[in-house]
Amino acid sequence: MTIHREGRLLLLVLTIIFVGLNVGLPYLAASSAVVNTVLISSIVIFLLILQFFRSPKIETKPDENLVYAPADGKVVVIEEVHEDEFIKDQRLQVSIFMSPINVHVNRMPVAGIVQFFKYHAGKYLVAWHPKSSTENERTTMVIRMKNGLDILVRQIAGALARRIKWYVKEGDELAQGKEFGFIKFGSRVDVFLPLDATVKVKIGDKTTAGKSVLAELP
Repeated sequence: MTIHREGRLLLLVLTIIFVGLNVGLPYLAASSAVVNTVLISSIVIFLLILQFFRSPKIETKPDENLVYAPADGKVVVIEEVHEDEFIKDQRLQVSIFMSPINVHVNRMPVAGIVQFFKYHAGKYLVAWHPKSSTENERTTMVIRMKNGLDILVRQIAGALARRIKWYVKEGDELAQGKEFGFIKFGSRVDVFLPLDATVKVKIGDKTTAGKSVLAELP
């Protein structure tokens, strides 16, 4: 288990602040009750943020017929929709909600070349809101597989997630399970699959990025 690069600076700053605060309080003649409360609160806050930025080592077994989960979390949507931004056709949408206690590393569900990538500024509706997929801050990435099939993945910021990070650009060729992004403090990731894909999860299922199988391709 390692700490993700997105959290290292924040954790360093918090360490300096909390150490300074807890070392300095006794010199300010604070009561023992205040000193103990601040100490316990500092530890709890630090541990909560530390666990949020954890980055476990994941080994993905490559399989061109499988679509892996791009995120840790809970499956909240499985439905047929019309994808309007790039594919412009009917697709099966599978959405994973990432709570603040989930690992927030995003991984490639399939191997392929990034055919399209775009960042959209937007609102910060709660991640499960029906309009969050089209109105919230988000990114859209289309992965073209070797067989020519396009898989669209969308990172969506939620009410707490105020920063989406991505590490890809159009033309990049990435392996299945490779890290492509990170979303801070609660969010959602949508995957748009062909209609003839066989979905292997159901609403409420928990997923692990790069390990849980979302669907099997025809």
